[in-house]
Amino acid sequence: MYITAVRLYCFRSYTELRFEPAKGLNVIVGANAAGKTNILESVFLAALGRSHRTRRDAELINSLSDKAYAGIELVSATGKHSIELKLFSGAPKQVFIDGQRIRRMGELMGVLNAVMFSPEDLSLVKDSPETRRRFMDMELCQLRPAYFYRLQQYNAALKQRTALLKTSFPFEPNTELLDMWDDKLAELGGSVMLLRRDFLDRLSTAARDLNRSITGNSSVGHEPEELFTYYKPSVPFEGDGARAALGDALCKARAEDIRRGCTTKGPHRDDIGILLNGRDVRVFGSQGQQRTAALSLKIAQADYIESIKSEYPILLLDDIMSELDINRRMYLSQKIRDKQVLITSTDTDLIESTDNTKLFKIKNGSVVREEN
Repeated sequence: MYITAVRLYCFRSYTELRFEPAKGLNVIVGANAAGKTNILESVFLAALGRSHRTRRDAELINSLSDKAYAGIELVSATGKHSIELKLFSGAPKQVFIDGQRIRRMGELMGVLNAVMFSPEDLSLVKDSPETRRRFMDMELCQLRPAYFYRLQQYNAALKQRTALLKTSFPFEPNTELLDMWDDKLAELGGSVMLLRRDFLDRLSTAARDLNRSITGNSSVGHEPEELFTYYKPSVPFEGDGARAALGDALCKARAEDIRRGCTTKGPHRDDIGILLNGRDVRVFGSQGQQRTAALSLKIAQADYIESIKSEYPILLLDDIMSELDINRRMYLSQKIRDKQVLITSTDTDLIESTDNTKLFKIKNGSVVREEN
């Protein structure tokens, strides 16, 4: 899978842009606030239907306009495809695949697979559980359209149950309605939990091996560190019993939920456990160890996509080389050598140049190809 063109109109800082990346490493160089990240953001938007920086589509529209456009042309195992997104300041966005408007966002999932690496991603380990849930959701939504729809339906049911609890306070909510929403949450949430567990089980082995490689090669005689990641559901369950366990937990927590006006059990409270040599890396790990663990998880995410889709995703590296020490930069450079990568930087000295490296510079709102 690789992108052949990115077209933007009134998208963020660009009034008009056409960018044609090569199949290999594409280095986009420019000063801070020059618009480097905006290009990567448009690709991420085309892959997942949302920005990695904001939930408000209106923020993606240039201040001089009330609408914006982002178009991606790509080649995958199924042939040539196009993804177009039309954004409006006062209306929902429209998405087109191969010229046909889609009716459900789930139809977009998996057409373009992309993995984003940003300085914020290096905080994946030490940030809040919400950050790690988003990491799981972004991966699974790309690969499992059924997961995307289930998660959407679960969040809608969760919103309804929570609204019922809040609007009834200080009185008891309608028991029949509450039973109905509990059954719906148990059904939908149980499916989400099973898919998350399967994903983490598969990801854990790949992340462990990657972390061993990075830490084992970081210095002469240094012992590789053992990384273990695992699913931490807010409601423990065994085998295929997620639905029953969640239904029982919601029942037991009902009095507390009524008192607090919120739903205290379910996938919206899940987390990922991350251990390094048997200890919680969030508590006991150094900053370098936390970043290595996060990097291992992100690379494992890309490798996992390849194992499912039989083609590597587009890698989007947003100015992260400056956040890594020389050993981690060298490892990452070797790992991405034969992939299509869009990488932004203010300093080309941080990026190892190869025969398939193409350099682009942002000048006056345009992307200009430089001779290597």
